[in-house]
Amino acid sequence: MNYQKEMEKIIQEEQTNGNIPNILLHSCCAPCSTHVISTLSPYFNITILYYNPNIEPYEEYEKRKKEEIRFIKDYVSPNSLDIVDCDYDNDKYHDLVKGLESCPEGGNRCFKCYELRLEYTASKAKELKYDYFGTTLTVSPYKNSNKLNEIGDSLAKKYNIKYLYSDFKKNNGYKHSIELSKEYNLYRQNYCGCIYSKIEHDKKVKNKYEKET
Repeated sequence: MNYQKEMEKIIQEEQTNGNIPNILLHSCCAPCSTHVISTLSPYFNITILYYNPNIEPYEEYEKRKKEEIRFIKDYVSPNSLDIVDCDYDNDKYHDLVKGLESCPEGGNRCFKCYELRLEYTASKAKELKYDYFGTTLTVSPYKNSNKLNEIGDSLAKKYNIKYLYSDFKKNNGYKHSIELSKEYNLYRQNYCGCIYSKIEHDKKVKNKYEKET
């Protein structure tokens, strides 16, 4: 399935019907949200859901959250744009990925993390009576968009709420997110978020340094 085309079909249908639907949009960080918000804000009332129990250490989690809040405050949206903060839930994340600590980045540990964050978003969207739920994660070339959309589709059926299919990296979406991050002077992290991705990143940096010296 071409998830970008599916999203465009949904937007076109809502526009044809004269609707501006409400979407609860999970966001992992401000830089990833930039392109997504700029793409969706002409067509949706957006509430960003900052639910990321995977991000460590806690100081990093807080830093990314504050940047998300700052961007939303600074961005001039044609429709409603707001943010909902959530509990940290870091213990819940570690319980979920127990036994998968040594999985390589992009594997089953990441898929569990996708599901944790998307399921929370779907359940909240249903509880708060949003029209759609979705995520900014598909803007990243390091995330598995097919898996994310499969999970979203499954949760849409489970919670009886519409999921916004997406592949935001298409049409130079990731490049645009970098450009917007520079424009708004946003902090751009150098690892995905979890402690395991940080360890992997630090090892690569160390190995590169050792080779060069």
